Formats: sequence, structure tokens, C-alpha cells
Amino acid sequence: MGLSDNLKGVILAVASSAFIGSSFILKKKGLKRGGASGIRAGVGGYTYLLEPLWWAGMITMIMGEIANFVAYIYAPAVLVTPLGALSIIVSACLAHFLLNERIQKMGIVGCVSCIVGSVVIVIHAPQEHTPSSVQDIWTLATQPAFLVYVVATLSAVLALVFHFEPHYGQTNILVYLGICSLMGSLTVVSIKAIGIAIKLTLDGMSQIAYPQTWFFLTVAVICVITQLIYLNKALDTFNATLVSPVYYVMFTTFTIIASVIMFKDWSGQNAGSIASEICGLITVLSGTIILHVTREQEPPPPPEP
Repeated sequence: MGLSDNLKGVILAVASSAFIGSSFILKKKGLKRGGASGIRAGVGGYTYLLEPLWWAGMITMIMGEIANFVAYIYAPAVLVTPLGALSIIVSACLAHFLLNERIQKMGIVGCVSCIVGSVVIVIHAPQEHTPSSVQDIWTLATQPAFLVYVVATLSAVLALVFHFEPHYGQTNILVYLGICSLMGSLTVVSIKAIGIAIKLTLDGMSQIAYPQTWFFLTVAVICVITQLIYLNKALDTFNATLVSPVYYVMFTTFTIIASVIMFKDWSGQNAGSIASEICGLITVLSGTIILHVTREQEPPPPPEP
């Protein structure tokens, strides 16, 4: 008996979390080494590009993102995205041993909460409803409700980049991670659209000729590059065990909102299942917050001369 699409998505999402959680630590160590020998990434430096550890982290993250990409083809975002909480546990454990960023007893409670919440979400997740063509996905992307979300998201990103980053970027973690998370929600829906187009093409219904396929690909590339730039700034400026959970909370929230609006993930589910998923999500988010507030704070890096 073959695996269901949702189970395939779960397995891929768990593997993705392991890779991505490890990548945070490898990139952090690479950024530290790069900052010690040149200008830090947090103030515009790029010496980390010469560090093998940073590239190891990038390769690991790419592997995780590929697994995540395929997971979104098989399962809805409301199932795949919350499982990213497991990357927080991986990141926290590795940071404890490799970066001396100690995890407290309450942090363990936070990790357990993430696992429990993820299990609840997996049990009550809706089945994936795959559109029949990229044109159907385009219809979903151009519905008024989702267009309002896109406009609001891009407006918030522009405000963060041009107004808040110059004044608060080095002191408030929400600035960099707000940009990453908002753009990340657009990345996920675009990547899901591309993944579905690839799956349909492999099934014999080519989607390559449709301009919508290439539009989604262009949006995904732009969003991913933006995410990487600001995630590097956040990792270089703040404690890795702060960046990982806060990024997860914000990214998960915005991604689920975007997916529910665009793909109507909750359509056809009863109120009890939706309530259970929301409770599971709240449990996961609470776990990340507990892990966040119980972490040792890393002193801010010295200002550049």
C-alpha cells in the first residue's frame, strides 16, 4: 500500500527541518569567522562568502529547501509549514553544543510544545487539492482577497526596508525578520505553484508554455534572494537561537494566512478540524516563544570603526 500524499509531505517536511536547523548553525559559524577577518554582514560586508562553513550552511539549507519544495507539492501549507518547528529544536540543540548558546530547562518545555503542536496539526490537516493547471493557480492568485494580501505585504516590506531598517535594524530583530517572513509567505505560494506546474508537466500535461509558470518562477527567485540577504543580516546581528524561533513564528503565521487565502486550504473542513489545527499552531508558536524567552542573550557585536 503506497504512502498517502500527506504522509509523503510530512516525511519530506521533517527531513527539511533537520537540514535547515543545521544550516542556521553552520552559517552562523561562517558569519562569525567572516566578521572576524573583514566587515560583518550585519553592516553590509560580504567576507562570509569566502568561508567554507558558510557555504556548507548554504548547501545544507538548499537541500532542506528542496525537500520543503517537494513537500509543498504533496501536502497543503497548513500541514507543511508548522512542521518547520522541528528545525528550531535541531538549531537549539546544535547551538547548545557548538555555539555555547545554552538551552534552559524551560527551553526543553518549549521544544516539547513544538512537537506536540506539530503532531496535532498532522492529525487534523486537510488533504491536498491539486489544481488541474497553472491557469487555475493563476485564477486563485488573482482573486481580490489574495491581491489585497499581496499589496499589504509589499507595502509593509517597503516600509521596513526604507524607513525602519536604517533606524532600528541593528537593535530590533523584528525588522530583518519581518522582511524575511513577509517575503517568505509570497515565496511559499509561488514555489507551490511552480511545484504543481512541474508535477503536472511530469504527468504529461505540460505547463511550460504558460507565461504564468514563468511569472511564478520570477517571483520566487526575487523573494528567495531578498530572504537570504535579510536572514544573513539577522543571523550576523542577533543570537542564532533568537533568530530561528522568531523567524519561524512570523514566517509560519504569514505563510498560513497567505496559503489559506490563495489555496483555500480550509475549504471543506469542519469547524472542529480547523479549531484543532489552530490549537496545534498556537501550541507550536507558544513553544517557540518559550524557547525564545529562556535563551541566553548574546551581547550585541561591537560597532564598526
